Amino acid sequence: MKFYFPDSQDLVSPAYDFLRDEYPAHRVRQRDDRYAHEVLADAPYHGILVSKSIVDGSIKGAGKYSGAQRARLYRMGVHRFFRLPRGVETLGDNGAFNYIDEPVPPVTATETLDFYEECGFDAGVSTDHVIFGYEPDATEKSADPEWVERRKLTLRLAEDFISLTNDRRTRVQPVGAAQGWSPKSFADSVKALQEMGYGRIALGGMVPLRTDQILACLAQISTILVPGTELHLLGINRIDAMDRFSELGVTSFDSTSAFRQAFMDDRKNYHTSERAYVAIRVPQVDGNPTLKRAILAGSVSQRDALTAEREALKALRAFDGTPAGRQGCLDALGAYEVVCQGKKSYLDAYAETLEAAPWRVCPCSICQEHGVEVAIFRGTERNKRRGFHNLSVLRQQMGQLVHSRAAGTSLADANT
Repeated sequence: MKFYFPDSQDLVSPAYDFLRDEYPAHRVRQRDDRYAHEVLADAPYHGILVSKSIVDGSIKGAGKYSGAQRARLYRMGVHRFFRLPRGVETLGDNGAFNYIDEPVPPVTATETLDFYEECGFDAGVSTDHVIFGYEPDATEKSADPEWVERRKLTLRLAEDFISLTNDRRTRVQPVGAAQGWSPKSFADSVKALQEMGYGRIALGGMVPLRTDQILACLAQISTILVPGTELHLLGINRIDAMDRFSELGVTSFDSTSAFRQAFMDDRKNYHTSERAYVAIRVPQVDGNPTLKRAILAGSVSQRDALTAEREALKALRAFDGTPAGRQGCLDALGAYEVVCQGKKSYLDAYAETLEAAPWRVCPCSICQEHGVEVAIFRGTERNKRRGFHNLSVLRQQMGQLVHSRAAGTSLADANT
């Protein structure tokens, strides 16, 4: 099972000063900052997925790349642009969620293949149009007519795409996109793509589905799956079900969830192989809107706020793992919570995080180098490093799946 990390230009500065919270004066982001595969001892993923809409923009506006970055990607090629180590693969797609509200994709199969070839991708997904709904018993006659048309359109575009790859004798491996609204409609799409000649198929539109619904689709697909056909799950990361996914023909998936939980989730911010912990929130006084408004209104002293912030950071950096040290941290964090006037307290969750202090035993190179800073919820440099750490944990969990499968047990069994 291979894991691809979708690119969103997430990098960290190796020279960031955590004590002063400052970047080096002459930092050049693309030249100096580093991707996850450059700051961890081992790349935490098997490949990178890059969406055309992220690079070139789409109907909703500009992408995440600046004009200079986009030009550099096209000029250097995707492997050199990302400074990928040998063995890390590249997969392109269109980023269909960016045009989900349009009646038809604003990009042709020719433009899609042009993007993959000019950037030098190893593989690329055919142009598709997402079906954002699930009705397991709906047939072609009873399903939403728009869903039916989107599935047919996705298949027509896939046929155009593989014809182009054959005509051009491209080096890009074609990956057919399958859409559907039920197990049978997904299976019908996969069957049609196999008949077109696709040996690798990406299943799209499954992000909102429950795990049992995904498994139902995969079980139906498995009845028509030709031996050797590889399935990729677009945007899906259900680690507890990966063994079953693998048994039903899935060979790869992509997801940002482990990375984004580091700073988007309310509680599951710092991952370990056993559980997730809440990160310890020490917001910057200047970066906390509620606190800034209170200071401007005169209800909070700026000096008191800065003092409480510094005391919280000081206590965390001095934390030695003892009960007395833990209580000292909680006292300082509690005092800063009062100053910040947040709507809820995280102190009980902080107590669990500090008692476990997982960064003290984590073998990843980020935790080894930065220690408790990785567990502090504060600014992009700490938050993205924690996201990179989470990716390394996911890679470790994937390794455990392989081990569990070899031992004839599931991950759930292995963890009990």
